[in-house]
Amino acid sequence: MMLKTLLIWTALGVTGSALAAPNLVRHADLDLATARQLADAALTHCTGALTVLDRGGNVLAAMRPESVGPHNLLASQRKAYTALSTKTPTRLFAERARTNPEAANLNSIAELLLLGGGVPLFAGNELVGALGLAGAGGAEQDEACAIKAAEQIGLKTQR
Repeated sequence: MMLKTLLIWTALGVTGSALAAPNLVRHADLDLATARQLADAALTHCTGALTVLDRGGNVLAAMRPESVGPHNLLASQRKAYTALSTKTPTRLFAERARTNPEAANLNSIAELLLLGGGVPLFAGNELVGALGLAGAGGAEQDEACAIKAAEQIGLKTQR
């Protein structure tokens, strides 16, 4: 009788702990080591301020060479945030916004910057973060540098 009771309580305890642990979705995350690799790769292709964000929009790395104006660091962060939140390279997003009258007010959202140079970062089809560059010679150069850096370390900038 005592053994039966013990087995029943053990079974209930195992069942209860299985129900208490939800089956959560697992995501790939950028880490600091990967952010450093990305920053190093970017700086081999251009001289500009850069910001690497993780999938939650948190800054993992931010750098500004002495020769680049200080405003570019904030611009790189806003470009990265725009790319992350829209899952779209910022130059493409800016072009779409200019041609869509309903998107005209996007410029009023302080965190967004509708200039080229920000790219979302994908591992496979999963968004893992974003890279923003500013001050490398214009929006087209900023974007080209960001794309090369991402490709160099094996990340995609589009799904």
